[in-house]
Amino acid sequence: MPYTLDQLNDATQAEAEQMLDGLYEHTPWIAAEALKQRPFRSLAQLKWAMADILARSDVEAQLALIRAHPELAGKAMVAKSLTAESTNEQSKAGLTDCTPEEFERIQRLNADYNAKFGFPFILAVRGPRGTGLARQQIIDTFARRLDNHPDFERAEALRNIHRIAEIRLADKFAAEPTLGNAAWDAHERLAQHSDPGFKEAGQLTVTYLTDAHRACAAQIRADMQEAGFDEVHVDAVGNVVGRYKADPAVRHPKTLMTGSHYDTVRNGGKYDGRLGIFVPIACVRELAGAGRRLPFDFEVIGFAEEEGQRYKATFLGSGALIGQFNPDWLGQADADGVTMQQAMAHAGLNPADIKGLKRDPAKYLGFIEVHIEQGPVLNELNLPLGVVTSINGGIRFVGEFIGQASHAGTTPMDRRRDAATAAAELALYMEERAAKDGDSVATMGMLEVPSGSINVVPGRCRFSLDMRAPNDAQRDRLAADVLERLQQIAMRRGLNYRLEESMRAAAAPSAPEWQRRWEAAVDSLGLPIFRMPSGAGHDAMKLHEVMPQAMLFVRGENSGISHNPLESSTADDMDLAVRAMQHLLQAVATETTTK
Repeated sequence: MPYTLDQLNDATQAEAEQMLDGLYEHTPWIAAEALKQRPFRSLAQLKWAMADILARSDVEAQLALIRAHPELAGKAMVAKSLTAESTNEQSKAGLTDCTPEEFERIQRLNADYNAKFGFPFILAVRGPRGTGLARQQIIDTFARRLDNHPDFERAEALRNIHRIAEIRLADKFAAEPTLGNAAWDAHERLAQHSDPGFKEAGQLTVTYLTDAHRACAAQIRADMQEAGFDEVHVDAVGNVVGRYKADPAVRHPKTLMTGSHYDTVRNGGKYDGRLGIFVPIACVRELAGAGRRLPFDFEVIGFAEEEGQRYKATFLGSGALIGQFNPDWLGQADADGVTMQQAMAHAGLNPADIKGLKRDPAKYLGFIEVHIEQGPVLNELNLPLGVVTSINGGIRFVGEFIGQASHAGTTPMDRRRDAATAAAELALYMEERAAKDGDSVATMGMLEVPSGSINVVPGRCRFSLDMRAPNDAQRDRLAADVLERLQQIAMRRGLNYRLEESMRAAAAPSAPEWQRRWEAAVDSLGLPIFRMPSGAGHDAMKLHEVMPQAMLFVRGENSGISHNPLESSTADDMDLAVRAMQHLLQAVATETTTK
């Protein structure tokens, strides 16, 4: 019989410890310590408490836990001396059925890993869906993580241990993340569609209005119809728009909009953007299944374009809804010479209809968006959800230092006009200056010495500057300091320079009332509220220009990496995101009804 949370909360300390026995391999003290914080409002709260306890313990305690785990497909498995939990996990991943070649490869990796780190390789082999990773996935992950820094790898091992404990806890309490599983599976189905050349290489790339892009639109449309939306259509720019209508008793209901984009960067991940489509679809499926209506229309949009990969028209999908489609874009040609107008005609879209997509903000309550974090913060904090306070404003420049190319052997160090070292000095200052703010970021992403040679002092160095901050004033102070330092460096080193501003985007602070709703939703799950800015741009930035908006971040796996095939999230975290949105919808429904 599975346990219940009430049983755990009501049990004696000894009884409760017995219920949680085996969560952490041969290390019962973590659960025992966490149980002192009872009662728990949710299993998510219990999981966070255990992770927090381990995070606050010393390194030796953490290493002892890691070393308590067996090697994958190691001697303990051969000797059949694994714990029941480890046997179950390694069996589900097929590690008990390795070919001789696979077994030999894993043994070599075990030896190399132990020699470098001094502890066994830990991987949650049941994976993000809980059903088991393929053996090749395990081997590839093993080989990749051998390149990590020891401190980072220790933290990564602990994160995988927490994931193992999460799955074991779910088994004990029969806590299947049903809503998250549905969302996770939807991502897998959508990821089957990829542009030619990338698909054959096993890579995910979906750019605006390609055949793969249109197949994604058709899949999302079908998912919306199956979930119970009342109206579903593809609009004049390729957005997939679903509407779940309000209770018929409500006269002139307003609309709450949500959604995100379904296009991808080249060789990208499965969850960027798409998570913000499938989480609300799961909410509508639950509402429709229960025959429930809200006192407002719920509009879910899969935005057709956000990444600007095929054409230089970033945020085309969401921009069209606020009247910001630029007709000049229609003449742009892609790498194959296909204009946007031609691509639209091929997709059956009529550019003349785009102006009719503009929404009337007076008819909307606001815009909310769920998105994978695309960064390491939540992953490092062992937190599944974070509340976004602002989408950073940004400013970009492209520039060049111009000095004097000269002989590397005959030019004394105090006579050089080295353009590359000037750029390096500026890059280091940017790093230092942004860090002073705590939440600003600054990057010199492009650095090039034209016609550089190993024995020539660089006479020219091209560079880019990307600076972002949660509000425009902070962004502008950062940029002003960096540009002042650039001038000082050029003068001191006897250089000329050129600089051109290439982009300026305003920050999009979250509307306080909508941010509070997300915070209440996170709290309802028993999780601590963690507030954070978004360093990346999102469709919410565009809707922010005409209506209140706020975002919820979901933890990413693999140190939160994004725009990368390693981008990942778990069904359990997606489940929490769906439940958070359900709570927000109910809260807004209650507020609307009582007004």
